[in-house]
Amino acid sequence: MRRERIARREYFSIGEVCDMTDLKPHVLRYWETQFRELSPSKNRAGNRVYRAREIKLIELVKNLLYAEKYTIDGARQKLDNMRDEGTLDDAAGRALDRQAIGRLQEGVQNLLRILDDDLSVE
Repeated sequence: MRRERIARREYFSIGEVCDMTDLKPHVLRYWETQFRELSPSKNRAGNRVYRAREIKLIELVKNLLYAEKYTIDGARQKLDNMRDEGTLDDAAGRALDRQAIGRLQEGVQNLLRILDDDLSVE
């Protein structure tokens, strides 16, 4: 679902990326200073514009920091190792897939709760 949305467009604003990743703009801006791989270009107005590859990397960094509990330095080292091994792009794609699956599972659980509530009222 999210991958399809990314595939349809070439550039995304920081607000759109924040909506897609559930991150705040200041977090993305900070990560740009900490991870050299995250370097969105800027449009004529000077606003950040993200490409699909950067969004995948953001999801990978988010997974490393929030799910796998790496420190910033540890996540940076992990990304460096992945890049050296040639596995960075694949790992970023898998991180995006995991996030999408997690959101789908969340949605299904919410739907099941609603249905369960409706059935218990009757």
